[in-house]
Amino acid sequence: MPKKTLTPFERACKQPLMLGLFMPHQEGAWSPSKAPRKTSWDFDYNAKCARKADRLGFDIVFALAQWLGKSGYGGDIKFRENAIDPFITSAGLAPITKNVLLIATVHILYGWHPLHLAKYGAVIDHMSGGRWGLNVVTGYKESEFRMFGLDPIPHDERYAMASEFTTIMQRLWSEDEELTFKGKYWRTNGAFVAPKPESGSVVMVNAGSSPAGIDYATTHSDIIFVTSPGGADPAAAVKTLRPHTKKIRQAARAKKRKIKIMINPHVICRETEEEAWKQYHRILDMRDEVATDNFVATFMGGDQSSWRGHSKANWAVGGNVHLVGTPEQIVEWFAKLKRAGCDGMQVNFYDFLPDLNFFGKRVMPLLREAGLRIDVA
Repeated sequence: MPKKTLTPFERACKQPLMLGLFMPHQEGAWSPSKAPRKTSWDFDYNAKCARKADRLGFDIVFALAQWLGKSGYGGDIKFRENAIDPFITSAGLAPITKNVLLIATVHILYGWHPLHLAKYGAVIDHMSGGRWGLNVVTGYKESEFRMFGLDPIPHDERYAMASEFTTIMQRLWSEDEELTFKGKYWRTNGAFVAPKPESGSVVMVNAGSSPAGIDYATTHSDIIFVTSPGGADPAAAVKTLRPHTKKIRQAARAKKRKIKIMINPHVICRETEEEAWKQYHRILDMRDEVATDNFVATFMGGDQSSWRGHSKANWAVGGNVHLVGTPEQIVEWFAKLKRAGCDGMQVNFYDFLPDLNFFGKRVMPLLREAGLRIDVA
């Protein structure tokens, strides 16, 4: 019998350690710092990052979505005021990349209907050759709901709405008959989507960490992003992640579902440990105090339960876990995070293209030597 052709996601899952790039779609990316860099939020720069990640063999490129007012998080740098939308950008990246999965983040409760997103997503999946995926975000910031003229929705109800929304989308992607659906929140009458996604669905992603969030994620998602309960210190992260990832896997197994768990490390890698820590402190010491304070206050002010163990200094540097050191030390930390239950690393950098180039040249070969990356036929 002829050998089955793997889908792009199945190929990614064959890797001992999945690898994703957290793209800098927002001005300043993850770090509200004035330290020198040439990273840009614009499409051309992000396209260069995506193409480079694709050539290096990354499995995923991904970006977050936010709705901010004038000046973003403020400060002298107007942190994140300028930003490109990851959903629209994923369509732009489809024809200029070859293998990498394109995961788009969408706040599904800000005026979307499941039929809209099912159709648009299927089209981008078609454009990309089956490489599109969706990171479902329910939103938690009152200011974002107000932007759309909406009242904030209670936490657990958001996930109930997301479950119904996702169920409709997945049925539209997988079923070959018109769909009439009468739910609590959405209805369809004779809805139909064609073309269908190439694999019958798309890669679904979520970062729910509350009980309601984990229930949604383990029911509907293929990849679950986790955050370190122990803050940005990698040793504390490794220690606290083990019970957290175990709980998520148990919930998925109870539903007979297979999931992949990924975490977001900020990688600061140099030839020597001294150089790496010098860059870390440069980012921290040159932080924009106003932007950093506003950044922290926004994330700590909602009803979301992630990131609670992070200090102001952690937020100034950015990213969920800070991995600082030589190429060999970065690979060692990747291996430890894998043993703590993380199937993949969704990495971000401070100065993206130079740091990504260095990562490709010095870290990627070591990942292969360590057996964390392999050739997948």
